[in-house]
Amino acid sequence: MIPEGWKLKSVTVSREPSGKYFASLLFDCENQTAEKRQAEKFLGIDYAMHGMCVFSTGERAGYPMFYRNAEKKLAREQRKLSRCEKGSRNYQKQKKKVALYHEKIKNQRKDFQHKLSHSLAEEYDAVCVEDLNLKGIAGGLHFGKGIQDNGYGQFLSMLGYKLEERGKYLIKVDRYFASSKICSVCGHKKKELALSERIYLCECGNRMDRDVNAAVNILKEGKRIYKKCA
Repeated sequence: MIPEGWKLKSVTVSREPSGKYFASLLFDCENQTAEKRQAEKFLGIDYAMHGMCVFSTGERAGYPMFYRNAEKKLAREQRKLSRCEKGSRNYQKQKKKVALYHEKIKNQRKDFQHKLSHSLAEEYDAVCVEDLNLKGIAGGLHFGKGIQDNGYGQFLSMLGYKLEERGKYLIKVDRYFASSKICSVCGHKKKELALSERIYLCECGNRMDRDVNAAVNILKEGKRIYKKCA
């Protein structure tokens, strides 16, 4: 049922590699975004290679790494494809099978991210994240496969529009903010912090998972930015 006042502008039909067809409908309607409200409940999020992200509450997103879990099976099916004669019936059949595996992984990822972003947008008034250069991280640290698997950039896009629809905020902290090096308890900043150091230790007695420590710092910096702009 099309809502009253919505006007259909265009329909785009696309074909997936698996052979499935999808229709994308573009409507013209009045702005559905709610008025901005005062933020009271904040959350900080730090990107993590494993599990996608960590929250300032100490919890982890727990992303199942769908691609990594299916990697061996997918590689086996791709080897079968490489042995088929290109253009043959068996080749087309196997090519479709590989495409279906990729489609399943993509759908699992999107489903997980939609549910998580919806839950966070419902619970929090403002979510604070780092404005990361994900392409730079993937290339510079050879983490491309992990970033591609968890689709963190796609998750942030989902979270952003869901918050905006509710009149809430996605606050982006500068990527050069030293969230990992700062002690979230006393504010002391370490000169160096190796990637292998998974526990943040400070002379003040703070002992904390480094990702949680970073998420708390992102939360604090996000609150500061919000108050400055409010």
